[in-house]
Parts: sequence; C-alpha cells; structure tokens
Amino acid sequence: MGINRTSRDADLEARLVKWRRQAFIALPPAEGRPDWPPTLPDPFPDQVGPPEIQRHQLSADVLGGAILHHGCLIVRGLLSEPEADRRRADIDRAFDGYDAFWEEGQTAQPTAPWYRPFPMPIDEDMADARRFVRSGEGVWTAESPQILFDVVESFKAAGLGEAIGGFLGERPVISLGKSTLRRVPITTGTDWHQDGSFMGVDIRTVNVWLALSHCGDDAPGLDIVARRLPGLVERGTPGAYFPWSVAPDKAAAAAEGTSIASPTFAPGDAVLFDHLCLHRTGIRPGMTKTRYAIESWFFAPSAYPPKQLPLVF
Repeated sequence: MGINRTSRDADLEARLVKWRRQAFIALPPAEGRPDWPPTLPDPFPDQVGPPEIQRHQLSADVLGGAILHHGCLIVRGLLSEPEADRRRADIDRAFDGYDAFWEEGQTAQPTAPWYRPFPMPIDEDMADARRFVRSGEGVWTAESPQILFDVVESFKAAGLGEAIGGFLGERPVISLGKSTLRRVPITTGTDWHQDGSFMGVDIRTVNVWLALSHCGDDAPGLDIVARRLPGLVERGTPGAYFPWSVAPDKAAAAAEGTSIASPTFAPGDAVLFDHLCLHRTGIRPGMTKTRYAIESWFFAPSAYPPKQLPLVF
C-alpha cells in the first residue's frame, strides 16, 4: 500500500480489493465482545436531535454512546472540503466507467482505474444486486478500486478504524455489497427504512454516510429518527412502498414526539449510525441539485450479515 501512495497503479489497486477479500477469508473465527450491546454513558445527555462533534472529538466511547442513546452521530469535517470535491469528481468517472463496461461492452482496461467489476459467479445473488444498486443511482465502492483505496486511506487518517473497532470490540471489516458511491438526483424515490430489515438484527454494524456535496436544503439529504430504537419498526403497512420499508405514520410514531431531524451537510460531513437507525433520503420542494455521497458499512466479523462479501479494512 505504501508503494501505491507515491506511485498510483490501477492494477495494484484492483489486486488490493481481491487481497482484502482473501485476507478476510483467511482470518480465524472472530470472538465478539460478550457484553453486547456494551453499557456506555450518554455523551450528550441534554441533546435533542442528532448529536454533533468535530472530527478530532471522535472516539469509540463517543461513537458508541451516541448510537446507543441517540441512534446516530454527526461528525463535521470528517473529510476536508477539497478532498470531498475530488471524491465527487471521481464518482462521476466511476459511474461513466460502470455504464461503459456493462452497457457499451468495453473491457475492463479502458474503464480502469475508475471501474473494475469484482469477479463473482454470474449466478451469485450479489451479481443481481449490482444491477439493483446501479438502478438506484449507486455503484459499489469496491468496484472503483482507486476510490476504495482513497476512502480507506482517508478513513484511517480520521481514526475511524479505532473508533468503530473500539465500539464493536473487534477489528471491523467493510462490506462490498453495502458500501456504495451515490449520485442522487431530486427525482429519486424515498421511503423510511432500517437496514436491519433486510440484513438481520443480530449483527453489529456502523455505517459511515459521508456527504461529498452540500445537501439537506438544496439537494437531497437524510431524514433521521434521532433516537435509539430497540428493534425493527412495523413494516409494509399502507403508505410503505416496499414490504421492508416503513410508512410515514409508523415513522412518526417511532419518533415518540422527538422531531424528525433533517440536517444540512457540508462536503466532508458524515453521519454514523447502525442497522436499527430509521432514516430515509430527505427530499423537499425547491431542491434543485444532485447529492453526492459515499456510504460505507462496517461490520464486526463475529456478527456479519450473510452475502455481503466482507473486505479487511
């Protein structure tokens, strides 16, 4: 990896994705922390709505305490704005590479380093999921090896490995199937959901939802029920679009009088939450711009959801 920091190599970056997968397969069975969920004090006892910190304030106890008491944590300035700007331009290249590869029949080399499909059997469920992700204005981060390399480097520099690993109680792994580059127009659909609805609830997770463009007022952001939910909210009732999504009235009831938060994010801001956080894409009348973001799901190896193709972080 050190070589690639000074002399970028598209072939090496593609091999690094495969090596991260192979490294996970070679790991011995993980033993998770026995005290799950851990007992942590509330770092924000008087906070109403999502708690916020700056990047330098991030720690395992602050992250875990915020998720376990408030459902989420906003980290301002996780990336610098110039770095967020670079990743935003990279996402356009990754989307163009995906479309060229799958729709125009190009080989991998012309689309590298911005897009290289991760090899998997054609009948693998994840192969079908790839098309579903693209139809929802997303591309898997791991299928843009250069972006994955940069994201991992940035996250490590920000201390995310220590914070997430300290909360989970073990070295986290990153999901190929749930970590996604997103370019979301104002015409996108939106529905309340908890990711545990389709991944399962007996898992241990932290999602890093990273804004790469200003969003929440002039571009789609996130609506969040900023309280800890003990389990899954009733799904598939009238008003829900999918069988696994939550109708607006059920979301309002889950908030229990707490106002639903619709934060405004600057490029480089992030919100961290787990699979029980109830949220949706936030769309408002008058929005005119596209939102760029990267969603990175981390899991504890001892409680990993199936069919997510874990990669060593």
